Amino acid sequence: MILIEDTCISDDVAEKFFVCDIEKCKGACCVEGDLGAPLEDVELPILEEIYEKIKPYLSPEGIKAIEEQGKYIKDWEGDYSTTTIDEKECAYAVYDKKGILQCGIEQAYNDGVIDFKKPISCHLYPIRITKYESYHAINYDRWSICSDACTLGDKLGVEVYKFLKEPLIRAYGENWYNQLVKEIEDAKL
Repeated sequence: MILIEDTCISDDVAEKFFVCDIEKCKGACCVEGDLGAPLEDVELPILEEIYEKIKPYLSPEGIKAIEEQGKYIKDWEGDYSTTTIDEKECAYAVYDKKGILQCGIEQAYNDGVIDFKKPISCHLYPIRITKYESYHAINYDRWSICSDACTLGDKLGVEVYKFLKEPLIRAYGENWYNQLVKEIEDAKL
């Protein structure tokens, strides 16, 4: 375990290898699971605000699901997640010409239409964060659909924390990330 400020980081984040291999998995993380992508409370008004701008980037099925169910849903535990199409793929995801799921929110961001990249839970995947009263537990989520990403990460020698540098900085700041890197590098000595 690595302890930094109010975070407890699993050793797997430092030791396991991971690089998304989207050509192989086809964006399965946008389909698999019980719900859509977990959302932070601060992201709910953002989805409300950007919806009309990202709507042209969404599939007709995604638009229909969002307009019927809402821009996000509340689950049985009171947590929020993205809307899904028939309880499968995220309503904000769209298939490209190769049959790979891409994030419509991220496409709008890349085109400069909005300044919100995508939900932080998506950006941080395969890291999942559990928030407790006094700290955040940061864990690597092992999932069979990402086995090709583990293989590619191992081949390229890229650990989870390096692959997720940008979203970790987005979530916790550059100083926090630099401290994480230092802790990991010092442990290797």
